[in-house]
Amino acid sequence: MIKTDILIIGAGPVGLFTVFEAGLLKLHCHIVDALPLPGGQLSEIYPKKPIYDIPGYPHILAEELVNKLMAQIEPFKPGFTLGERAEKLERLEDNSFKITTNKGTEINAPVIAIAAGLGSFEPRKPPIDNIEHFEDQGVEYFIKNPEMYRKKRVVVAGGGDSALDWTIYLADVADEVYLVHRRTGFRGAPDSVEKVLELSANGKIKLITEAQVIGLQGNGKLNEVIILHDREGEIIVPTDHFVPLFGMAPKLGPLQEWGLELDKDGILVNTFDYSTNVPGIYAIGDINTYPGKLKLILCGFHEATLMCQSAFKYIYPDKKLSFKYTTVNGVQGF
Repeated sequence: MIKTDILIIGAGPVGLFTVFEAGLLKLHCHIVDALPLPGGQLSEIYPKKPIYDIPGYPHILAEELVNKLMAQIEPFKPGFTLGERAEKLERLEDNSFKITTNKGTEINAPVIAIAAGLGSFEPRKPPIDNIEHFEDQGVEYFIKNPEMYRKKRVVVAGGGDSALDWTIYLADVADEVYLVHRRTGFRGAPDSVEKVLELSANGKIKLITEAQVIGLQGNGKLNEVIILHDREGEIIVPTDHFVPLFGMAPKLGPLQEWGLELDKDGILVNTFDYSTNVPGIYAIGDINTYPGKLKLILCGFHEATLMCQSAFKYIYPDKKLSFKYTTVNGVQGF
């Protein structure tokens, strides 16, 4: 059985930063994540997308932020169990927890920090009968590597920020880009909508509104999509890639069975230290909820910092914790 001070569920940016804050207090961390690589959504969904609200960085690519967080926590030597989902929770006789993953790995810790972002998530798929047949054969539900689409023909579907942003980006990468949306209006940021309309007017993208993709065709690999237009009927578009960007459906999964107090937006916490109703279990980042909650990475960093201070007192109730600045002490790893 793996033993640690804090078991972190979720290897996204908030989970990674928790390792740093815990390490300053000489608490060791082990991270479990169902995804195969650290970074959470930053690595899995939009690694090449710029982020603009991280202090000190006018902008930073998502994957670069993950790399910098990994470098920041390296002195504290965290353990990782990746590609496995935390499933079973047990309270042991010494009041610590044992987590068992879906692959049988057992991890023991006095404190659990749930930093699982939106929980386990899966793409919202359009209702196309044979769509699963073309997954990884021309159908992708999120864009990891934009270079994959260079000099290709791409059909993007959706009307939110992700669909608009990637259509704008791919206009300079792909040979041909279609954006298909079932309405005339878009849900995305006004600036992005304006840019898409400008690219459409200039012929850089082909915009088809009041329409939706209803069929996919190809021999093993995708080579055509069938679009149903409200007025013009069926339109067949030759393509190499179909990217439906309708968002992700978050699921708490096994966490729903752990006795945590939940509401529709996530796990309820006490904002004093982001503790849950189960002593020893905390929830930080996008997975928690409280009045005034903002789902921002920088807010998750703040929550992780306060949580670690409370976790130290929970683990060592008889020890005095004196707050010290890193500008004075530096960063001393294990």
